[in-house]
Amino acid sequence: MNSNEINIAIVGSTGAAGGTALELLLDRNHPADKIVPMASERSAGRKLQYGDVELTVVAAKEEAFDGIDVALFAAGGLVSRRLAHKAVERGVFVIDKGSIFRMDPTIPLVVPEVNGDDIEWHPGIVSTPNCTTTPLVMVLDALRQLSPVTAVTVATYQSVTGTGVAANEEMLEQSRTVLAGGEAEPDVYPHQIAFNVLPHVDDFLEDGYTKEEQKMLNESRKILHDDSLPVSATCVRVPVEISHSESVQIEFDSSVSVEDAKRVLAEYDGVIVVDDPTKNEYPMPLKAAGRDEVLVGRIRKDIAHENGIALWLACDNLRKGAALNALQIMDEALRRDAFKPAAQRSK
Repeated sequence: MNSNEINIAIVGSTGAAGGTALELLLDRNHPADKIVPMASERSAGRKLQYGDVELTVVAAKEEAFDGIDVALFAAGGLVSRRLAHKAVERGVFVIDKGSIFRMDPTIPLVVPEVNGDDIEWHPGIVSTPNCTTTPLVMVLDALRQLSPVTAVTVATYQSVTGTGVAANEEMLEQSRTVLAGGEAEPDVYPHQIAFNVLPHVDDFLEDGYTKEEQKMLNESRKILHDDSLPVSATCVRVPVEISHSESVQIEFDSSVSVEDAKRVLAEYDGVIVVDDPTKNEYPMPLKAAGRDEVLVGRIRKDIAHENGIALWLACDNLRKGAALNALQIMDEALRRDAFKPAAQRSK
């Protein structure tokens, strides 16, 4: 099958990640008549611009998946729980953006550059990681070529579009209000996000970490096939529209030089090293927004750990952090002729 012959459903097409998926498909010149945007009943009938044509949103229902080859789910866990397996039963290859299937041992959790082989054993569904996990595991996968990774400490600086369209609108509205001398009224977040940072992404757990921080530990272990890897994360929401940034400290089994670290990162597919402090060149959210690559810089020896490297990265959370990774999973499955579940392909 040629990639332009694939009938693709975007479930959650009116959201931030779904909208980015449509942008990426347009960049690929995917035929408009091969795309079915889906959303809730209340969004059914809405028109979405796709190049020179308009696509009509249809309600995400079981029967809507008839004739679909691939479905990208970006509408939240409840929708995925209700419809993903129903879509698989109708012959659809499902790529799920949410967290609901990520830690299911029967479902692969995939970043194609890192563990594309895991697509081979999917049961009809492949899950994509959290938008902070994806760039982190790419960096770790590149650097573990030099020495085994023994521990990771990471602090994230996450944009509001990671929460969704409403959060972005809230930040912009609060910014206008505060600049005009008014008082911001929080709704999406528990506190004002404009001109502020919140060390609070997702719900808190009993151990003091948040669910988002726990995701980074669990998902990194699954993707890297390293069940003992310690990952201590602090996830922070910042008043930035697009792109998540991360400060990462990596401890290795043996000494790793800065030169070697820069070399393997520069050679890694999907990573670009931006690291010349003398010219004020380093990764920033504004530079990462709209790009497919993970930008990595500020690469230096970690003086707190003998075998440590410290670095900074930025990545568009809506592209590589979500929609692009999903489309790359589709590409990889197509290349492997692996749209069907593993059990059906082995017959």
